[in-house]
Amino acid sequence: MTSLGSTMQDFRNGAPAELRFDVPAGLTAAAVVLPKAMAYATVAGLPVAVGLYTAFVPAVIYGLLGSLRVLSVSSTTTLAILTGAELGSVVPDGNPARLIAATATLTLLVGTLLLAARLMKLGFVASFISVPVLTGFKAGIGLVILLDQAPKLLGLHFAKQSFFADLVSLVQHLPETSLPTLAVAGATLAVLVGMEWLKPHSPAPLATVAAAIAASWLMGLAASGVSTVGTIPQGLPSLTLPDPTLIQALLPGAMGIALMSFTESIAAGRAFLGPGDPPVDANRELIATGAANLGGALLGAMPAGGGTSQTGVVRAAGGRTQATSLVTAAAALGTMLLLAPILGLLPQATLAAVVIVYSAGLIQPAEFRAIYRVRGMEFRWAVVAALGVLVFGTLEGIVVAIVLSLVGLALQTAHPPVSVVARKRGADVLRPLSPEHPDDETFEGLLILRPEGRLYFANAQNVGDRIRALMAAHKPRVVVLDFSRVPDIEYSALQMLQEGARRTIATLWLVDLNPGVLDMVRRAGLDRELGPDRLLFNARTAIERYRKLHSQSAPE
Repeated sequence: MTSLGSTMQDFRNGAPAELRFDVPAGLTAAAVVLPKAMAYATVAGLPVAVGLYTAFVPAVIYGLLGSLRVLSVSSTTTLAILTGAELGSVVPDGNPARLIAATATLTLLVGTLLLAARLMKLGFVASFISVPVLTGFKAGIGLVILLDQAPKLLGLHFAKQSFFADLVSLVQHLPETSLPTLAVAGATLAVLVGMEWLKPHSPAPLATVAAAIAASWLMGLAASGVSTVGTIPQGLPSLTLPDPTLIQALLPGAMGIALMSFTESIAAGRAFLGPGDPPVDANRELIATGAANLGGALLGAMPAGGGTSQTGVVRAAGGRTQATSLVTAAAALGTMLLLAPILGLLPQATLAAVVIVYSAGLIQPAEFRAIYRVRGMEFRWAVVAALGVLVFGTLEGIVVAIVLSLVGLALQTAHPPVSVVARKRGADVLRPLSPEHPDDETFEGLLILRPEGRLYFANAQNVGDRIRALMAAHKPRVVVLDFSRVPDIEYSALQMLQEGARRTIATLWLVDLNPGVLDMVRRAGLDRELGPDRLLFNARTAIERYRKLHSQSAPE
């Protein structure tokens, strides 16, 4: 059944019983999502109206196609800062018309890449970045966002460069702080933090935005030097066409944004999966998020994805189906049609405060401590991932994160254990020889070795060296390679095994090969080189055969 069919079935089966939960949950989510979406648009250097469009179009499309029942799709902190970095590279002067065209092109590329990933069944890439590396990457993103929004809290203006250069500039410009702007920012932060502390997932963003608009109107904050959002177009989003000339320049960044959009969506969906919900189908989610971005690209939206915090609001408010997304989208539509003129009074400092409060959660010191307690090496990867974002930039930080994940994978698999197998004395139990079991018995002239894990090009040489060292130490007549812990063998490793079999003076037996490994051995002709009597069922069979042959060759 298609995602659309599943969603519509949920609506039929749940209406009207589920709607009495979904409607208030959708309105509650709107009170959180809409102010944050407008704030995230400013993070990307775009008009706040783009945030409303992103909370409208992608939410409707995902609501109809998505398979995750409560996932809320809109802009997120991570996607906003990545989008801003990419748009800034192709439209450095901030020309409004070119910025809108570049946004449409970028969002279209993100949607296209997600759908292409579905055609290639690449749903597994949702887990492509390791948790420690992702923790570090998000911490770096969080620090970048905090510094990016700090000048808006203080009413400061200076040319943005790199993270550390901007940090120095911020300190140098502190004497120029606008006190009225700081007062607005401080009040907003106090209300947001207070409401979230008293009642998590409350409509705190809506309350602060409404209060800030009222204060801006009653107190004439703009006349006091407090920067406001300004004119917001009223009505439906207009058709926006991509610029084909920007595709080549935007494609690398779009790949990173598509990866993060999908990764965040799957993470949020898994985090809030209910007991009766169907399991996450990553490949089906690629269709829904890809289509949401494609549709959004043509109607003024920026790249979108599922957000953990907004999905948490939906779940906490009692949402049951994707009807909540449609209700939230309807609220965004109503805001565009009716409230756009009022939103123009909103202080930029208020939006910056909203961004900061809901981006600070990207920085998780407790998670860093937990990683450090378990494994120091992975803690160092997390730190390097964070530094990669700060030193090289946000989009380049994705490359750093992916490279670190791949290096980490290679390091973990480059040195698989190769154990000498012995038999527990007085029992039919085979286990690795260790100082903990000094009484385990081995057999003179017989060496049983058990490599563990997939054997491939990155570890073939190390495994071969380890096997040769053990053979040199034990000087066996027969070497048994127990492949019971080897799920697969790649060509490079198989070639190493063939060359080793030709060079060794000991007799080589292979035992306990799974069907896939056995097929590879036969394709390479190694079974013919060794002879059919040297491929045995398991290590116990090899021991019995060796003892039988040894007893036959022993002198009378």
